[in-house]
Amino acid sequence: MLEASCHCGSVRIEVPRKPQAITDCNCSICRRYGVLWAYYPAAEVVVRAARHARSSYSWGTKGIRFVRCRRCGCVTHWEEVKKMARPRIGVNARNFDPKILTNLRVRHLDGADTWKYLD
Repeated sequence: MLEASCHCGSVRIEVPRKPQAITDCNCSICRRYGVLWAYYPAAEVVVRAARHARSSYSWGTKGIRFVRCRRCGCVTHWEEVKKMARPRIGVNARNFDPKILTNLRVRHLDGADTWKYLD
């Protein structure tokens, strides 16, 4: 079990294992947040936080919402808003212990234009 948390610790996320790869997306929001995404099936992710400890943001088609800590502002993850056949959650891998990210493959996603991986 791995844990990621926001800066103040009010929002904690538990995942079962190290991700196989992480994604660096160049869309306008991901660039500004400075995130690297690790994807997991939603059923495998446990978010531990009081309901009032989180806030969220979505835009465009509002298919996902970005969740951040209301206290320290760190983006912790994104959640799908619409029901999907295989629900998943994107966990901000920058909130893991940095040693976990060592030697992970970083995939570059062109979220700004084509929505295709560039590698």
